[in-house]
Amino acid sequence: MLVLRFTPLPLCLVHLWRLLTLVCGHPQPSPCQQVQRTALCDRKELFCVPAGLSEHTEELQLNFNLLRSLQDDSLLLYPSLSTLSLACNRLETLQSNTFKESKLLENLNLANNVLHMGYQETSQALKTLPRLRVLDLSVNELDDEMAGSLLQNLTSLEYLNLSGNLLKRLDETSFRDLHQLRELDLQRNIMFEIDGAFDSNPKLQRLNLAFNYLPCLTDFHMTQLIVLNASHNNMEWFISRPDLNDSFHLETLDLSNNKLLFFPFLPNHSRLQNLFLSQNSIRFYQHMADNDTLLNSSTVQFYNLKKHEQSNVTAQLWDENLHGDVSSVRILDLTGNQVEYFPRGFMQKMSALSRLRMCSNCLQTLNLTSERFSDSLYELDVSNNRLNKILGDEGPLSALSNLTYLNLSLNALTLLPSGFFWSLSSLRSVDLSFNNIHVCLGQEADNSTDSLSACVDWTDVGSLCQLYLKGCNLQRIPASAFSGLSLTHLDLSENPGLIVDESLESVSRTLQHLGLGNTQTQDLDFSHFQSLKFLNISGNSLVHLPPSLLSLDLRVLDLRDNKLSTIPSDQANALAPKLHTLFLTGNPFNCCQTEWFRTFEPVHMVAQSDLRCEDLFHATHRVERFDTFLCSEEAAESLLWLILLIVPFCLLFVAASVVFLLTFKPRVLQKSIKKKCLKPTSY
Repeated sequence: MLVLRFTPLPLCLVHLWRLLTLVCGHPQPSPCQQVQRTALCDRKELFCVPAGLSEHTEELQLNFNLLRSLQDDSLLLYPSLSTLSLACNRLETLQSNTFKESKLLENLNLANNVLHMGYQETSQALKTLPRLRVLDLSVNELDDEMAGSLLQNLTSLEYLNLSGNLLKRLDETSFRDLHQLRELDLQRNIMFEIDGAFDSNPKLQRLNLAFNYLPCLTDFHMTQLIVLNASHNNMEWFISRPDLNDSFHLETLDLSNNKLLFFPFLPNHSRLQNLFLSQNSIRFYQHMADNDTLLNSSTVQFYNLKKHEQSNVTAQLWDENLHGDVSSVRILDLTGNQVEYFPRGFMQKMSALSRLRMCSNCLQTLNLTSERFSDSLYELDVSNNRLNKILGDEGPLSALSNLTYLNLSLNALTLLPSGFFWSLSSLRSVDLSFNNIHVCLGQEADNSTDSLSACVDWTDVGSLCQLYLKGCNLQRIPASAFSGLSLTHLDLSENPGLIVDESLESVSRTLQHLGLGNTQTQDLDFSHFQSLKFLNISGNSLVHLPPSLLSLDLRVLDLRDNKLSTIPSDQANALAPKLHTLFLTGNPFNCCQTEWFRTFEPVHMVAQSDLRCEDLFHATHRVERFDTFLCSEEAAESLLWLILLIVPFCLLFVAASVVFLLTFKPRVLQKSIKKKCLKPTSY
């Protein structure tokens, strides 16, 4: 007789724990992939460090597993470890003797765990690593006290990642033992104060403070720093220590996405090359320097109260030298600020400037003569400002011999210097989109004697390859407009009613990208554009595709917002093998003529799920889900037979019901007729 016995729950748990212990402790075939002296054990659903690996393993990858802790004996089998990665587990603690036999460990990754739960014991374990150089503690919910405890006595550490934690305030004790630290990542914490936190790190070269809540940096004196990223904070001021004449090694400074009101007060001696200041509220206030009423408010003082001393930093707001040493700056990004003008001599100080990005500011006039831009200027972007004219003499313009990319789009330009583009000998790309300009006729360009011209002319500018004239209210482009050019990119979109005449013929051999969207182009012959790869003819009310497209080797074709009801099979078969990307939304396709859809299935159709068609009853369907069987002749014939069968049956049913009522229920029928048809009268 079979007897069933039930074991108490606590005893079951004890047996389960012993079983797991035996499984982890008993030698088994390893689930990991061993590549020379590297063991790859990622995503194996492991609960502990696997056995069975080579005792000479130097690198062990255990990311994305289920480890909750490391026991004192977890790594005893691998004394040669130099790299250990345990990212994205569930680690709560490392026992104090975990690394007692791992004296060679130099690289330790503990990111994305829950070490805040057992940080005190983990701290004891880390202290036993005399050669640790790289430590990643990111995303462990660590606060200031926990981080300080974990970092005690790590004197050999060179790289430290504390990003994504809960650090709020740092002081001079936070990293005091990290004398060899060279790179520190503190981004994505909630820091609002870093008072003296890095004074004990003389070798620190790369510091990331991005995505925090720092209100300002007013006593910057880290001369050894090479890269500082303080973007995405709440900073209104950046001020270097004004009385410090030591040379700063800073090469890259990122202060973008803050609340800066002033251009940063940079060191007096620096090697700064990359200065990123986009998305702030920076303006220049030099015009206030001569205002007597502001003399008493020309300085600002920042006080720092400590335990036994009081120090302050004073900034002279209208001082011409407040910008510091900018002579080595190569990239200056001021995108998305409130700059209305450049102070006198400001650009001239930047003798090495190669890229200037001034998109989305408040510039009204750009004077290339007085600004004296560097002759090394390679890229100039002043798009989306308020420019109505550009000023410049022949001399200063010819000095811009290296200018290659010029973006003047989204302004209100009506006047340009005469011969503007001829003077820029290296110009390859010009964007004049969304300005009120027109193309010079031949006689206008030749007869112009004024310093400013109301039309643009770029004939015979041999270096020009890319020209963007989108949304310029152009009505006609002269036949000789592009003569002498070897354009590869030309965008004439958003110019309704544009007449191009024969102007495109001169660049038909070289053109690779052509934009003619929303120009009402109908019958343009594309057969001569044998180099064309990208064509935009959207928004032109096309009822059918131009046959000349079939001979082109197109990669991208934009046919949105036309009036195409179908694409004939021969055209679809000719285009599909060549195309990589196709835009078709916004066309009134016929659901019964969608054979083209299957032909274009190997092609990437952008927003394919938004393609719509109409059936015979003007109902709208998604093209990819519509069953074309409903449009076949067999389906129509079957539907006709169905109607012929249903109608007689319905008539027969009605007739039978009337006969039944007359025969068996005459009184019911009479009452119904009286109720509905006989109504009382007033007489």
